[in-house]
Amino acid sequence: MKRVFLLAAALVAAPVTAATIAITGGTVATAVGDNVIENGTVIMRDGRITAVGKDIAVPAGATVIDARGKYVTPGLITAMSTLAISEVDAVNSTNDISARGTPFSAALDVSTAINPRATPIAINRLGGVTRAVTGPEIGSEIFGGQGAIISLADAGDILMRPRVFQLIELGEDGARAAGGSRPAAWLNLRNGFAEAQRYARNPAAFESGRDRDSLIKALDAAALVAVVEGREAAVVHVERASDIVEVLKLRSDFPKLRLILVGAREGWLVADKIAAAKVPVITLPLHDLPDQFETLASTRSNVGRLMAAGVIVGLGVFNGDSGAQPRNLPYFAGNAVAQAAVPGGVGLTRGQALATITRNPAQIFGLGDLGTLEVGKRGDVVVWDGDPLELTSAPVAVLIDGVAQPMTSRQTLLRDRYKDGKPTDMPLQYRP
Repeated sequence: MKRVFLLAAALVAAPVTAATIAITGGTVATAVGDNVIENGTVIMRDGRITAVGKDIAVPAGATVIDARGKYVTPGLITAMSTLAISEVDAVNSTNDISARGTPFSAALDVSTAINPRATPIAINRLGGVTRAVTGPEIGSEIFGGQGAIISLADAGDILMRPRVFQLIELGEDGARAAGGSRPAAWLNLRNGFAEAQRYARNPAAFESGRDRDSLIKALDAAALVAVVEGREAAVVHVERASDIVEVLKLRSDFPKLRLILVGAREGWLVADKIAAAKVPVITLPLHDLPDQFETLASTRSNVGRLMAAGVIVGLGVFNGDSGAQPRNLPYFAGNAVAQAAVPGGVGLTRGQALATITRNPAQIFGLGDLGTLEVGKRGDVVVWDGDPLELTSAPVAVLIDGVAQPMTSRQTLLRDRYKDGKPTDMPLQYRP
């Protein structure tokens, strides 16, 4: 058995391919309920977790990471982001999130734009994010296109699953895209689904991109077939309580729809209806400002109230810092815990909060072998220097599929290069 007492040394000593790794002595938060194992051990072999618990014998020859005084959790999974399809949101040439000038909408597929060398990937991996749901924003139609699931591993093909969901924009933004009103947006939505059903019955009727009676192109209709047939999730961005109720009614006409709500800042007002429909929600707990008419009932207790009603909630959004920097999600989750201490507030337990950034996103998107520290799950594990829900904590080791990841990014390399402020004989340009 090869014992490594320093985590930095463990990363150097660990092989570049998955082997046998034992993480010992840490506080292991499994993301299974509120189960926390003090002085616990996690063992991985060939990329899978083979043992989790106390007093577990470490296999001979295993690389051992000593996690005493540290926390061990599953790798973080952001339930929504723009990772790998954008470098800088404000720089259009680096941004493949939306396309306002294209005649296509639902057929757009972000998997064709995935960039494994995008700078935010390493930055967020350093923050403990190991998997990400990444998706588009709308252009000029209510259908934004198809999102994907990626790994943040440093090597190999990071695209896990293409065309996992279709983004649909309703509410205020959907109304604008549809011509100026919610009724127009709903008609566009229902027409698109009806066109998909018609396309599925007779693809040959759509000639030259669309048939003479169609309002959408053949490729867009074809892309929506998987949605109305339930093979691809319908991720619907909606905020207002009344809009949420209308979305839930869609199943009366399209019973196979797999609905996922994004945003849902007034979701707590209709939490019982969302729970009864068994529709999960992706949102953030700190969205509490009535900054739009459709978010007048925003509250930091939204997540707590939704989960108390039985709704599965994952954290993440498309836009802003949370879309590009899901490494901040542990702090959002921590705030959801603190909300329980606010008079009249409804918060989460620590186990529930951790689940919103691990187990729940995995469950929402059908990643059954990820999200928890359990035997048989993939070896996505993060070792933290403190409680992961605290602002002062950071990962000291990140493993994806049982492989130790480099704890560097372009930011850390530039820091190390210039921190002494001394002249150097290295060229000014970045290293490749």
